[in-house]
Amino acid sequence: MFRFLIGLFVILHGLVHLWYFTLSQGLVEFKPEMGWTGKSWIFSNLLGESTTRLVASALFVLAAIAFVISGIAIFFRAAWWWSMLLGSAIFSSAILLLLWDGNMQLVVQKGLIGFLISLVILLVLLLLKRPAFAF
Repeated sequence: MFRFLIGLFVILHGLVHLWYFTLSQGLVEFKPEMGWTGKSWIFSNLLGESTTRLVASALFVLAAIAFVISGIAIFFRAAWWWSMLLGSAIFSSAILLLLWDGNMQLVVQKGLIGFLISLVILLVLLLLKRPAFAF
């Protein structure tokens, strides 16, 4: 049961990344309290806003897929679950940091909680030190 709950949590954490895909694609009318502004403190000046949004869309979808695969691997006790989840958490943390707009207002809506969840996942995985299967 615990394995199922952990796998489900990982999958749901991954699916939340699709909200940022929705915002980056403009699939809903944007309001500042919704989260990510579509700007990046590093990419917007280098790539422009429309390219940044396109890159963000792809990255957020990849992060979602990676977490869903990780959760499924946990369900089925796949030998590679640890590595996949570690990579997913690192990737997610990196894109949330790189795609942050640099503004501290509404930082929770911009992904702070998701960033912290990925960091906790990283910490737990590193403490587990690659078990054969812990749960």
